[in-house]
Amino acid sequence: MPEIALPEWNNYLSRSPDAHLLQTGEWGELKRGFGWEPVRVAAGDCGAQILFRRLPMGLTVAYIPKGPVYSEQCTVSSEQFWGEVDAVCRARRAVFLKVEPDAWEDALTPTPLPKSAEGQMRASAHSIQPRRTILVDLRGSEDEILARMKQKCRYNIRLAEKKGVTVRPWTNVDGFHKMMTVTGARDEFGVHSLEYYRRAHALLHGAGLAELLVAEYEGKPLAALMACARGKSAWYLYGASTDEERNRMPAYLIQWEAMRWAKARGAEMYDLWGVPDEDESALEAGFESRSDGLWGVYRFKRGFGGAVKRSAQARDKVYHPLLYRAYLAFLRGRE
Repeated sequence: MPEIALPEWNNYLSRSPDAHLLQTGEWGELKRGFGWEPVRVAAGDCGAQILFRRLPMGLTVAYIPKGPVYSEQCTVSSEQFWGEVDAVCRARRAVFLKVEPDAWEDALTPTPLPKSAEGQMRASAHSIQPRRTILVDLRGSEDEILARMKQKCRYNIRLAEKKGVTVRPWTNVDGFHKMMTVTGARDEFGVHSLEYYRRAHALLHGAGLAELLVAEYEGKPLAALMACARGKSAWYLYGASTDEERNRMPAYLIQWEAMRWAKARGAEMYDLWGVPDEDESALEAGFESRSDGLWGVYRFKRGFGGAVKRSAQARDKVYHPLLYRAYLAFLRGRE
């Protein structure tokens, strides 16, 4: 079997400093505690962390989030690597494998796939991670980054500072979870359990990949977020705010401080992680009149002056066609 242990996977990733957060061993260990089994596969300088979710009757679904990871010096053929992935998936009786590449839809160089897999992997309309996001360019001076933002966003950042809001690292994960619960109820989105956030902080912060920040006024927490950084990329992972002192604009200042933290770690791009999957023209035409789903956060995120990007389409490799069709029918029933 081509499976490798966690220390070997971390060693492999050390040669790919710009691999996505979701391919890190820490992310896999986070998911291990919540229904997924991480399995790491490497062949030469090509590798992937595959997450398996158990189904009834000993079946599973397999998922490669933001991968595979290909180093520039990849010496093994993609045919060999995908053959190893197939062996791992079949051994765990996967109904199908979903691959969400770490690539943009408009990328000049597509994620490498073997010729044999091109016919076997089908384009999937269903993604697990949001396909569209906003990337903020952290290159240049802080003044240059601020200058690329919308005028109202810059004003709100400065207003928060003027009104006495301060931002610092935080270790109160219980307080963060309470704040997430308030935000989820207000903005109608699901919130992870307290244990999930505790484990995420322990693993990601413990590995130097993440920071939990809190925005306060006179010692009272008003907003908090968890940001991650690896290589040239950074990600806004989770964020929350209370219903108090919102006129002090703490959410704007804490995002700016997260960007400053990421830039100090060498990040060149800050991924705001998730906006409605619409063309930018449709987003700009609709954000003032819509607040459902991710529309409310688009209004906020657009202010930071980033570029709207769409990830490459997910692809599914099917091992059990009848069960896969049942899965598609289930998804259609939820739409």
